Amino acid sequence: MTGRFVVLEGADGTGKSTQVARLVDWVRSHGGSARATREPGGTANGARIRAVLLDGSDPLDARAEALLMAADRAQALTELVRPALARGEWVISDRHVPSSLVYQGVARGLGVDEVARINAWATAGTEPDLVVVLDLPDDLADTRRAARDGGDDRMERESGAFHERVRRAYRELAASEGWAVLDASGAADVVGDRLVELVEARLGRPSPS
Repeated sequence: MTGRFVVLEGADGTGKSTQVARLVDWVRSHGGSARATREPGGTANGARIRAVLLDGSDPLDARAEALLMAADRAQALTELVRPALARGEWVISDRHVPSSLVYQGVARGLGVDEVARINAWATAGTEPDLVVVLDLPDDLADTRRAARDGGDDRMERESGAFHERVRRAYRELAASEGWAVLDASGAADVVGDRLVELVEARLGRPSPS
């Protein structure tokens, strides 16, 4: 059995959590073992870090934000991701290092190389087998984001200009970082079919557990 580590990325409102669940179902439908996780917050300690990062309204220094994300990531890899991969499971994650490169490296202005160095130490050589960026046209992304205003977390409450920087950064970094970009417009099942087709083409079908 070969474990696979697949990361879904993208700006807020692109449907990542929905597609994570669908991809887990696809793996299981072929007899494979799969688990979903998210960053930040995939472990008990990670949930505490997530509360600091996203639930509060107090200002948070950009460097502190980047370091907290890396700490959550290191814990998740040690506690959850690596053991699952060693058992031959597929791990489908809602966000990973690419989010830090985009949100803290570009949108917060810390620099992609600086944030990459922090995360190279935190991840200790564990890399995803595939990163898929769910991408929406800017007008549709703005519409979805506006519809969610009011109950959003600290990151989602950022300005429209911030979210524009995020979307642009994903598109610009995808080519240089080797991330696949997937059209996330349309109904969830249509996007899910596109995602499965892409994952199967890149990684093959899951093997029965």
